[in-house]
Amino acid sequence: MAPGKDALEAGQTAPDLEIVGNQVTIHPTGFTGGSDTQDDGITERNLVRHMARFRENPFEFLREVSLFVSGTGWRAYDQIIGQPIFYPGFSDRIKGLILESPILRNKISELAEARLKVEETEGLLGATPEAIEKAKTRRRSEIEGNLREVVDTMMDNMICKMDSNTFIRSAYYLCTQLLTRAYHQGIHVSSEEVLRLRSVAEEATKKKHSIVFLPCHKSHVDYVSLQIICYRLGIGLPIVVAGDNLNFPLVGSFLQHAGAMWIRRSFGNDPLYHTVVQTYIDVILQQGYNFECFIEGGRSRTGKLLSPKFGILNFIVDSLLSGRVEDAVICPVSTQYDKVIETESYISELLGQPKPKENLANFLSSSSVLSLKLGRVDVRFHKPWSLREFLNQQLTRLGQSPSSNSKITLNQSDRGRILRTLGYRVLSDINAVSVMMPTALVGTVLLTLRGRGVGKAELVRRVEWLCERVRAKGGRVAHFYRAPTAQVVDRALEVLGPKLVGEVTGLVEPTYYAVDRFQLSFYRNMTIHLFITEALVSAAMYTRVKQGGGPAHQRITYDALLAQVSFLSQLFRGEFIFPPEGLTANLDKTLRGLEKDNVIKVTRDPAGHPTHIELSDAERECGRENFDFYCFLIWPFIEASWLGAVSLMGLTPPFDGPSDVWIDMKKAQDSAQLLGKTLYHQGDLSYFEAVNKETLKNAYHQFAEEGIILVATSKEQRTPTTMRLAPEWTPERDPTTGKLLNRGRLWDFTERIAMSRREGKNRRDGATVSSRVLAMTDAVGRELFRNAAASSDAADLNVSSRKQRRTSIETRANL
Repeated sequence: MAPGKDALEAGQTAPDLEIVGNQVTIHPTGFTGGSDTQDDGITERNLVRHMARFRENPFEFLREVSLFVSGTGWRAYDQIIGQPIFYPGFSDRIKGLILESPILRNKISELAEARLKVEETEGLLGATPEAIEKAKTRRRSEIEGNLREVVDTMMDNMICKMDSNTFIRSAYYLCTQLLTRAYHQGIHVSSEEVLRLRSVAEEATKKKHSIVFLPCHKSHVDYVSLQIICYRLGIGLPIVVAGDNLNFPLVGSFLQHAGAMWIRRSFGNDPLYHTVVQTYIDVILQQGYNFECFIEGGRSRTGKLLSPKFGILNFIVDSLLSGRVEDAVICPVSTQYDKVIETESYISELLGQPKPKENLANFLSSSSVLSLKLGRVDVRFHKPWSLREFLNQQLTRLGQSPSSNSKITLNQSDRGRILRTLGYRVLSDINAVSVMMPTALVGTVLLTLRGRGVGKAELVRRVEWLCERVRAKGGRVAHFYRAPTAQVVDRALEVLGPKLVGEVTGLVEPTYYAVDRFQLSFYRNMTIHLFITEALVSAAMYTRVKQGGGPAHQRITYDALLAQVSFLSQLFRGEFIFPPEGLTANLDKTLRGLEKDNVIKVTRDPAGHPTHIELSDAERECGRENFDFYCFLIWPFIEASWLGAVSLMGLTPPFDGPSDVWIDMKKAQDSAQLLGKTLYHQGDLSYFEAVNKETLKNAYHQFAEEGIILVATSKEQRTPTTMRLAPEWTPERDPTTGKLLNRGRLWDFTERIAMSRREGKNRRDGATVSSRVLAMTDAVGRELFRNAAASSDAADLNVSSRKQRRTSIETRANL
């Protein structure tokens, strides 16, 4: 029998977590995944298994249905850990609590008074003081009544309606059937983590505190899987914040009754809606109902964590700082997949195709849940922690006196600092418990090797090496029930499929190659956070390594290395999450780690301070495979930043037009993407994934923070964000020909990025590349200026036309 087969068969028949009422029992299975020391001995269970199908086993299928209909055992879901929530009249009670809230009442009165002042100023309330006061009383009542009707409509569209336990049971059964058909190997959790979560939930229930689940967001499956786990564990289902783009017929109503809380994607200038959302969140936290929102806002299309979004976090923090809520328990959650259902649509969006509007047909066709075999889902829960304690620590650092009973007022700067610290702590906690899936390991290896393809034996060897590096960095590798690595690799290749990874047969050994590097990069990006400091150090060293020559020519001084690492860290501070110890400490720790792994050799002075860094002899002998691995991780992002900087060169105003034109930000990014596609196909860009929309957007955001571009935004949804180059960063043009000159502050910034780029076709012919690339970006930029000027003329014409029509109407009225 092949090694690991016994373990696999045991894993298929091993008993699950036994959950009956409030009692949870772990039945020993005699094994954990991977080696005995993997993940500090954390055991794992398949919490939700594949459910019976009617065609395959009609009797078992009917038995499962009857168990859910009758509500037998844990399926009854009638002894949950949490506040009572599934009963008729629940949503009406929540509406009543919202309407009774003082902050909502005050906001309605405030808006009514503001409207009365306008009407009084316009003379609509009468001529005499007595008439005005009488009209005010009547109008105030009318306006407040109208506002309450608006609030009632908002609440009906917003609040979740979990009024029926029967519906919840049916929804759980349906969702589990669909999910386990797509992810046929089930939902896996850590036994210790879920037991700890139940213990925290019991304590929170006693104190009437909410558990605020803050998961990462890679797929629509995220919230479904977490709801299923909470149901299976007997924990109160969280109310889930969801964008109203998913509130389309049938699906929207189903999700709202299963726990979805619909909010607009943008609040705009609507103070009443803002107050209703704040009041609803207050009520949820005051009543101790569990709550869930995604720390990244939207789904990550790139595979790695996005920067935190602070909208909902701001509401939660305000609830505590105001004293309206005593405390809440924060629980960061990591959800990882063998394969994400939506990756193909993500790639289309990243390449510039507009996102299709959500509807039932697209929802079903994109999922194809009845026919997919996507492997498994791994959900991990970080140790929950008190939000009140976190806020008290932050307030103490700001010199404030913490208090849970009185309102704490902070200026915008201090509040923003607390929110950023909170957001990045949650992201760090998510990364800390994330597991590396087999597809992520194989995808990372395939995209970090030189050459067209890789043999099966070498692929297995590099996956084993990567697993060791992940564990050495404190990361986790998904459990495989002690299956041999070759079997794990086969499983990953099967899930990825031939559209992503191709196989060349008829050779000495099977050879695999990346078919769709762009889509495969989604899985590579799941591992990059573990090695980001090593990647930055390697990219900084590459500024010397790429110059060739003997080892003496490829050495880099510590000061030069520190300068380039500092530059790259600043460039990517919005792209990656760095360790909190600081630049110098992180660099020294990374150098010692690479030196210990025999990747680099560090020369130190008598005091022990590093003076020079170079590749070790062992690393040169193995063909730089480890050094190259770290470079390959970061190179696509360096390429994207370089592309963004090059595209800014084209935003230099031409001589034959106005110099104060503001360019539509989205159109500028679309043009940068078009420029990148051209440069890639002409060989001046090494990575096609560098043209993805999200990375370019992040680069432009960083350019704005650096002051390279000036950005003008509007609160009006239909008014686009515009931008222009800052005067001190604007390149020069040749006064005779009007061509862009390869000098100036922006050019030097672009060249600084290029120092760490991968050497490629024509890369060493700097003059040819600079002239050709500058001419191309200039042509793209001139087109942007022509379109902006045409749009400005059209807008002026519309304004003039409206003024003429208004003058005509006013003239007729006077006549």
